[in-house]
Amino acid sequence: MKRLLSLFSGCGGMDLGFEGNFWVHQDCINETIHPHWIVKKKEVWVLLKKTNFDIVFANDIKKPAYNAWMSYFGKRNFSGVFYLNSLVDLIKLSESKQFNFPENIDIITGGFPCQDFSISGKRKGCFSHKSHTGSYLQEDEDYLQENRGVLYQWMIKLIEKIYPKVFVAENVKGLTSLSISEEIFQNFKQCSNQGYFVIPKVLYAPNFGIPQRRERLFLIGIKKGALNLHSLHIFQEEEQSNLSFKQSLDVDFYPIEYYPFPSVTHDSFKNKKNLFNPNLKPYTTTKKVLENLNEPEQEKEDLSQTKYSKAKFLGKGQGQIEIDLEGLSPTIRAEHHGNIEYRRLSAELGGKYLDELNQGKIMRRLTVRECARIQTFPDDFAFVMDKKSSYPLSASQGYKLIGNAVPPLLAYHIAKRLENLWDCLFTDD
Repeated sequence: MKRLLSLFSGCGGMDLGFEGNFWVHQDCINETIHPHWIVKKKEVWVLLKKTNFDIVFANDIKKPAYNAWMSYFGKRNFSGVFYLNSLVDLIKLSESKQFNFPENIDIITGGFPCQDFSISGKRKGCFSHKSHTGSYLQEDEDYLQENRGVLYQWMIKLIEKIYPKVFVAENVKGLTSLSISEEIFQNFKQCSNQGYFVIPKVLYAPNFGIPQRRERLFLIGIKKGALNLHSLHIFQEEEQSNLSFKQSLDVDFYPIEYYPFPSVTHDSFKNKKNLFNPNLKPYTTTKKVLENLNEPEQEKEDLSQTKYSKAKFLGKGQGQIEIDLEGLSPTIRAEHHGNIEYRRLSAELGGKYLDELNQGKIMRRLTVRECARIQTFPDDFAFVMDKKSSYPLSASQGYKLIGNAVPPLLAYHIAKRLENLWDCLFTDD
C-alpha cells in the first residue's frame, strides 16, 4: 500500500477517490474501458474496487469538514489522524520540534484554497484578505506570507520536507487565466533540491462520468530522484522543450504510456476526434444519478435528502434555473441561499417538468443529497447530521462542503491512473 498524506482535505472528496471502495451509479463507469474497476453490483449501483492508497494523515481548519470526514472515514477503519489545524501552524510546530508529520509518505494530495482564484470570487489571488486560519487578517499578521492566497507555498514547504514520489495539487480552472499561474507552476516544479516534473491539466468532469459541467485544474508532480533511468530519460526529453504553464496545458506532450492523467471514458460526441471511438459512453445525465430518491417530505431516514435551501426565486444570477434532467448539471457551488439550482420550477416561472408538478410535487431547490449525488458521493456519506450526534452538520454546512469538494469519481480516475503507472515509473525501494 502507498501511504497518502492529505492536505486541505475538506469533507474528503479527493480522499475518498484515492481510497476507492465506494458506490456510484452504473452509468458513471465505462466497463468497456475499465472492466476490473467494479467489484459488486446492486440494482443501478456499482461498488468500485479499493485502490492501493491508504490515507495516514488528513487536515483542515474547518470543524464541519472534520465532522463530515470523521463521520464517514471513521467507519472505514481509518488508522491515521485528522488534524483540525492550519497547515501553517503545523509546519511551524514541526520546525520547532513540537510536532511530527508521518514518515515514509509516498504521495501528497491537496486542493489548496481556491476562493482567491475563482472567477466567482473577488480574485485577490496572493493578496487575500483572509488569513491561513480562515479569519480576516489582523494588522499584526504577516499579510504576504500567511494569507489564504499563498497557502500553496506552504503545501510546497511540506512537499520539500517530506519529499514524496508524487504530489497532486488541485484548484479552480480560473487560476489558469491569472498571471500568478506561471509563478505557481514554476514554484511547484522547483520545490526540493532535485525538483519535480510537473504536468498540469484541466479536467472536464463529464468526460469521466460525472454529470456536471465542472472543470478543475490539476498539477501532478513526479519526483525526479525516484524515477528509474528509462522514465527519467522520457520526462527529461519532454522538459527540455521548456514550455510555459499555458503551453503545457494545451499539449499532451508526454508519451501516453507515461502520461499521469487518465483518459476520458465519456463524451458528448460533438468532439470530432472522439466521434468514432466506439468505447466511449455518452455523458451521464443528472436524471440517472438522481433516480430513486424520495421527495424531501417523504424521506424518513436520510437527513441530507430532507433538507433543501428555501431561498426565494431571485430571477437572475446563479441558482435561478431549473436543472436539466436530460443533460448535465451546472457546477455544484459552495454557496447556500439562492445559489443552489432548482430541482423544479413552477410552470409560471418556466418550469419544464409539468408532469411532476401535476403530481403535486413542489417547486424547490436541489436537496443536499441531490447535490452530493451529482458530485458522485455515495449515499452513506452523511452531509446533514443532528445537533445531538457526535459530528453535527447543518444543511448550509453540507452544501458548502459538497461544493468545495473534488468529485470522488474524478479523484478515483486519477488515483487508478497513478496506481497503474507507479511500478513502471519508479525504481524499487
